[in-house]
Amino acid sequence: MKKILLFAGTSEGRRLSERMEQEKIPACVCVATEYGETLLPEGEFVRKMAGRLTEAEMEALMRQEEFSQVVDATHPYAAVVSENIQAACEACGLPYLRLLRAEEAADPDCIPVDSVEEAVRFLEETEGNVLVTTGSKELSKYTALTGYRERLFARVLSTEEAVAECRRLGFEGRNLIAMQGPFSEELNIALLKQVQATYMVTKESGKAGGFPEKLRAAKAAGAKVILVRRPKKESGYSLEEVERMLGISADACREEKETAPAEDHPPVLTIAGTGMGGPGSLTGEAESAFREADVIFGAGRLLESLSYFGKPMEKAYRADAIKACAKAHPEWKRLAVGMSGDVGFYSGAKKLLEQLPDWKIRLIPGISSPVSFCAKLGIPWEDVKLLSLHGRTANLPAAVREHFRVFTLAGGTECSAADICRTLLEFGLSHVRVTVGQELSYPEERIVSGSPAEIAAGDWKGLQVMLIENPEAEAFVVTHGLPDEAFLRGNAPMTKEEIREISLSKLRLTKRAVAYDVGAGTGSVAAEMARQAAEGMVYAVEKKEEALALLEENKRRLGVWNLVPVAGTAPEALRELPSPTHAFIGGSSGNLAEILDLLLEKNPGVRVVLNAVTLETAAEMTAWLKNHPVDDLDVAQVAVAKARSLGAYHLMTGANPVTIFSFTGKGD
Repeated sequence: MKKILLFAGTSEGRRLSERMEQEKIPACVCVATEYGETLLPEGEFVRKMAGRLTEAEMEALMRQEEFSQVVDATHPYAAVVSENIQAACEACGLPYLRLLRAEEAADPDCIPVDSVEEAVRFLEETEGNVLVTTGSKELSKYTALTGYRERLFARVLSTEEAVAECRRLGFEGRNLIAMQGPFSEELNIALLKQVQATYMVTKESGKAGGFPEKLRAAKAAGAKVILVRRPKKESGYSLEEVERMLGISADACREEKETAPAEDHPPVLTIAGTGMGGPGSLTGEAESAFREADVIFGAGRLLESLSYFGKPMEKAYRADAIKACAKAHPEWKRLAVGMSGDVGFYSGAKKLLEQLPDWKIRLIPGISSPVSFCAKLGIPWEDVKLLSLHGRTANLPAAVREHFRVFTLAGGTECSAADICRTLLEFGLSHVRVTVGQELSYPEERIVSGSPAEIAAGDWKGLQVMLIENPEAEAFVVTHGLPDEAFLRGNAPMTKEEIREISLSKLRLTKRAVAYDVGAGTGSVAAEMARQAAEGMVYAVEKKEEALALLEENKRRLGVWNLVPVAGTAPEALRELPSPTHAFIGGSSGNLAEILDLLLEKNPGVRVVLNAVTLETAAEMTAWLKNHPVDDLDVAQVAVAKARSLGAYHLMTGANPVTIFSFTGKGD
């Protein structure tokens, strides 16, 4: 009986393997990755193999088993793979069939190039963000582009191998999009707009690879297409022709299509930003979307402002409620969701995109509240720091200290403009100017400016926006190195300035760190940690009541909102805290080993700095390290001497030496 060797890796290859299983044709299907293997059908007649094969390995496989035919259904751009398959077939005397994906006509506005290298050379002479859709295998070539880490946004398969390679090259965070294609036109548009792409680099992947959708999306999003042409002209056969050659009957294919259950196609969902919500806030594009919709979803007051469209209204904006309504009303084919402001600024659109991955979703931007508010005030918003305190937490005092202008969303029972201004006063920011906008664009719109004390005395209800201006922002010091005199000390112990500076440098804090200060004393280390980790949190653990009172006072004195005093003794006081990224140990109350064990239990990769003043603590630390392998271990003993006056002379007075241990956990 005939046996087929199929090299797949494309949607055509997957469909061919499914039909061979249905026709009971024995086959061995080879794909390059384990992820590709998971996409192939499970069955009795089709055997799957995952892994990239060399020409010699292909030839060995062909000689090992009695194949009657070899089918090459690899990607049109996998030229080297196809050459290796052909060479192995010639060596083994086996017939070679090339399943060729038909080419799609490119838009005349495309910028054609012959290789990724040529695309990079072209981009070197341009400006603007770039969405790269040519896959992870050639991504290393893009690193030759100046500023690639900021300009390029790579869309690759969601495999561990692909993501690891991307991160190794420097593509991560918002610059890495890991998804399985092909993609709809609407999703392509959304991604291009999300990354603000001026260019998109793509290959001519044919209709099955979603090439037409990419072209249409780029035109709709105003992005130019850089098209990497196919490496060479190939001769081959279509999927239908290959099926006939393998003996898969046309009747079987037709029967499969006729008997297959109809797909449950979800409706098209448009998420439109409605601006401030009042009359005249909608863009023309949003107007058209609501006018053409079969139903409009949204929050209560927003739906009232859209009632003039005369459409069915559903007071819902969560994915589960929208899906339930769509299921109950299959006649609704065009759904629209109104989101206040802009769909990209603290909007529910983000969750809908995550929770409805299989839906066709179109995003329409709206006029956001910071844009609208700054326009009303007659000021630019290009230098404004954007925050939201509406249902969220953020380190507003740190942002106000660092930026001349800060915009934030406010509102709710515990986060009104008055509440926020009381926080500004508590953290020593009484000198700033605050402007509050309430019910923007509605008849009851109200805009008031004043000091934090004046705004705190007002009555603020509903949703508000705030613009906070700090003329002293540029004077804010962001590096560590506060003088000892900056802290209230009392009788509590304090890590002195020079030791504190070295310890903080060893700690390697990040902006969003979650850090512990164990045995915090006056909180001198914790306060400086909180200033550096402005978007994170610092938990200062202290057991003495007097020291805790000083901690609270120094927190307010230095304006470190993200410092949280914690009463208790470690390790017990640490157990309920969030997992730390960093930890400083200034005092352990005799529980050093237990504290270190708990830190590694909560985060095996935690960064730790310990200051040992006594020989006993240094010895205990050394003993613990013998049984706990760590990375980046460094031990430094520091002795500081400072000058003091003695009559007409100055003498250097030495302090006790401190041994500073620093290391990083080895991780899981």
